[in-house]
Amino acid sequence: MGAFVAGNAKLAAVNITGSDAILLAHATFGVLATLSAVWVFVETLNAQEQNAQRIRRAAFAVAIFMAAAWIVGGYWYLHFYPVERIIILKGPWPFAHKLFMETKEHLVLMTLILSFYLPIATRDQLHASAAARRMVLSVAMLIVLTGLTIEGAGAVIDHGVKVALLRPSLTGRAK
Repeated sequence: MGAFVAGNAKLAAVNITGSDAILLAHATFGVLATLSAVWVFVETLNAQEQNAQRIRRAAFAVAIFMAAAWIVGGYWYLHFYPVERIIILKGPWPFAHKLFMETKEHLVLMTLILSFYLPIATRDQLHASAAARRMVLSVAMLIVLTGLTIEGAGAVIDHGVKVALLRPSLTGRAK
């Protein structure tokens, strides 16, 4: 119990809000999904009967982590992003919402579909079928590329909020 209280005191000392924790969980699940897709890609490059189960497990991890990122991110988007959107749009970087968030919203759907397809694609005997291997490699690489793009877009969106809050007109502070 004492460690729990000490841990909460440390969180309070650095002022981490529930919104921050949810947003960090969202990004963490997205990164874990992307790393799992890299794992699938590398294992598939050397597909053998011995690593088939590892490939399937990693593909399943991609789907689980991506679903978790989507659920947590969706919750944050519905409950916390509307205020941040207003801040971004009034700030010096309105493109953080207009371009990056809009792009992220569309890429996430494609990435989610690919992530759910990957465990299905890994059911084939990858070591025996070059076509199946190419399909898994393509899907995994698309997940990695879109995952990295989504993570980068999230960073731009977050920075859009920060630069808007640093403007004197929004915070009421002088330079």
